[in-house]
Amino acid sequence: MSLRAASRQVAAWQTSQFLSVLDLTPDELETCLDLAASMKTARRTGRSHVTPLAGRHVALLFEKPSLRTRATFTIAVRELGGDVIETPSDVLGGRETLEDMVRNFERWVFAIVIRTFGQSRIRQAAAAAPQLRVVNALSDQEHPCQALADALTLVERWDSLRGRTVAFVGDGNNVATSLAHAVAMLGANVVVASPRGFELPSDVCEAVAGVARFGATIRTTNDPYEAVSSADAVYTDVWTSMGQENETAARAEIFAPFQVNAALMARAPEGALFMHCLPAHRGDEVTSEVLDSPVSVAFDQAENRLHTQKALLALLAS
Repeated sequence: MSLRAASRQVAAWQTSQFLSVLDLTPDELETCLDLAASMKTARRTGRSHVTPLAGRHVALLFEKPSLRTRATFTIAVRELGGDVIETPSDVLGGRETLEDMVRNFERWVFAIVIRTFGQSRIRQAAAAAPQLRVVNALSDQEHPCQALADALTLVERWDSLRGRTVAFVGDGNNVATSLAHAVAMLGANVVVASPRGFELPSDVCEAVAGVARFGATIRTTNDPYEAVSSADAVYTDVWTSMGQENETAARAEIFAPFQVNAALMARAPEGALFMHCLPAHRGDEVTSEVLDSPVSVAFDQAENRLHTQKALLALLAS
């Protein structure tokens, strides 16, 4: 599918800044996934030649460490014909206000990709520079680019998510939030199992219920075995996110019963997929036995970060 053909699927692509999965309509989400799949096929067959970023620049502003996000956005921009500007991490450190900084970028570049702490900082940037394409590459509250890759991975395996169930086991964090947004919008039920005090926030559950389609539901539980009992996919993430390193020891004890291991996967229906956004802390939230098993799609998810981000950037440029 060409960019032009994909764009015609939506009467008008309205999204100019991608701060959250909730910024997309269901049609836009599906169009992004369709285009990503087309771009993935074209790249594998040597037919990738769409260059909507020709003559344009994209700045990466990362306050947090990154492997997959930095690499895939860099490759995506270059394969779409654009140039990448790598900014030092201290640029966001207070030399000038965030608003002043992005107003400069608005005069120079097509888009900025931000990986930072508070979601409010990304929203500040977007509000200060409305002509600039702003992409949330991760905040403490949401990880929408990861959710696009997760959704594409599931579509590749199942074709449709309608009626499926995705269980997230672990901290009700940014990854869980964006995953729930995306898969519920595509018609999948969501179950999030977390220790008490670490549940998915109630406002997130309300937002997910508000965008869920085709009868999809969301619920939370403190029992990981109950959560996976009807799951078509089991997802986990690290127990300690960036910025929470001083909580590592305490979290290891609290989350130990939520490890995704062979015993837990055995409680899921036969053939249930295992998902992880990576990096994985083997032996903590997941065992190597599960991560390296035939049902694991963790590295497919990592690969799909490239294709969904290419599609997103292409559509933002359309």
